Amino acid sequence: MTRRPVPVVATIIVIAAVLTMIGLGVWQLGRKTEKEVLIARYAAALEESAEVRWPLPADYDSSLFRRSTIDCGVVRGIDAMSGKSASGRSGWVHVARCTHDGGEAAVTIGWSQSPQPPAWQGGRVTGRIASYGDTIRLVAETPQAGLQPLAAPDPGDLPNNHLAYAGQWFFFALTALVIYVLALRRRAG
Repeated sequence: MTRRPVPVVATIIVIAAVLTMIGLGVWQLGRKTEKEVLIARYAAALEESAEVRWPLPADYDSSLFRRSTIDCGVVRGIDAMSGKSASGRSGWVHVARCTHDGGEAAVTIGWSQSPQPPAWQGGRVTGRIASYGDTIRLVAETPQAGLQPLAAPDPGDLPNNHLAYAGQWFFFALTALVIYVLALRRRAG
């Protein structure tokens, strides 16, 4: 019985795929470390009592979870989104779109069980800066317009599932190798 040669092109493709998957796993491990540092930095920001000016887009990352104050001069509208109260109840968080100092800001003014927007004409609001999609919002420390207190922004809520992603990539690499070895055995046999 003669042995068939190992298919060179298939071997190169499998090796390249396995190395790519291992590289992605290692990259996810690096992202895990970066995210842990970021979460620790945000947790430290929660301990700072000094206020920062409402940041420009370039400064969003360095201002997250810091205290700030906005004078909401004109309320352009109030949106409701699902969220939690300070007591952990699910309901509606009310986000006012405010103009201040010539710019605009999203200000989360409080929590209620109803999505109906409260009557709020604006004013001075102090709170913590939190992420809001691609931008930021101010989460009021004191609820406005008769609303209830909000759950405070928590850096621990930021997803850090990079270890799971790394494990998946390593598993995919191992699976590809096992399948390829089984295919080579079947071909040889």
